[in-house]
Amino acid sequence: MNETVVLSIEALSGRVEAIFRKAGLSSTHAAALSRVIVAGERDGCKSHGIYRIEGCLRTLKAGKVSADAEPVLDDDGTAVLRVAAGGGFSCAAFELGAPILAERAKRLGLAALVINDCTHFSALWPEVEVLTGMGVAALAMCPSYSTVAPAGGTRPLLGTNPMAFGWPRRGQPPYVFDFATSVAARGEIELHRRAGRPLPEGWALDAEGRPTTGPEAALAGAMLPFGGHKGSAISTMIELLAGAMIGDLTSSEALDVLGSTALAPRHGELILAFSPERFAAGRPGDPFQRAETLFEAIVGQGARLPSQRRFAARRRTMAEGIALTAAEADQLQRLEALGMDAVS
Repeated sequence: MNETVVLSIEALSGRVEAIFRKAGLSSTHAAALSRVIVAGERDGCKSHGIYRIEGCLRTLKAGKVSADAEPVLDDDGTAVLRVAAGGGFSCAAFELGAPILAERAKRLGLAALVINDCTHFSALWPEVEVLTGMGVAALAMCPSYSTVAPAGGTRPLLGTNPMAFGWPRRGQPPYVFDFATSVAARGEIELHRRAGRPLPEGWALDAEGRPTTGPEAALAGAMLPFGGHKGSAISTMIELLAGAMIGDLTSSEALDVLGSTALAPRHGELILAFSPERFAAGRPGDPFQRAETLFEAIVGQGARLPSQRRFAARRRTMAEGIALTAAEADQLQRLEALGMDAVS
């Protein structure tokens, strides 16, 4: 059966926010979470859409995230801003710090936002897109919990450790990439499991350290870094910069605290913002126009800029609404009716 249910972005946002409010989240957190989840559906990113609601509710039910923690900004006037999330979800903490981060980067050329003690469950591209919308380039990264073996290893140690970058463009969507440093996001493996589909070769190891294409075995074993030792090194860099350097948890420490990969991980996040105008000051040429020359050369060879499919999906859903499968619509209705009783 291929029946679909089409909802407007506003309608889906209201329903997702209502689910979180019913579960006890404050209005601040419920609204912030619904924005990133609906953005995932809007852009065709199913692994970061309404699929994530259950994990958020499960983490809340387990008492591993605060439902009403108010993020607190610590701004000493330097290039490093801090937001203490207080054990709450990261989305509200980011929304508090982002405008100050962009302003500080424009003034100083470079600024950093450190989010400490947060529960992070979402993609990073919504965050870098917020910042490109404010006129700055941005780089965001965070650890996760140990689900990835280092290159040459056999047991989970690193996280999926995503990293996203955004560059503002005039009159069109920004240049954005967002990827896990594992071969695939853990959510992709879970979606394969739910669909009963095998994984591609080279994605994962089983609990004995042997290559596997079975989603169940992969979830019980270890994922692999992309690009072998290169992805492993980038993932380790993220553990250092967005874990050890900001005084927060690395992926292995996060797993020790959480005790389960069925819940959203608690750790920190690092976001860097750059002012292209300040960095290019006194040099010939407009950095934004020079970037356009590069993008045109890439596309001119028949290549695709990252996120173009996502932006195409966004244009479509903004005009036509968000299409949910019958199963997704049933899941949404069940969560609305049962709230946290819908999750184990």
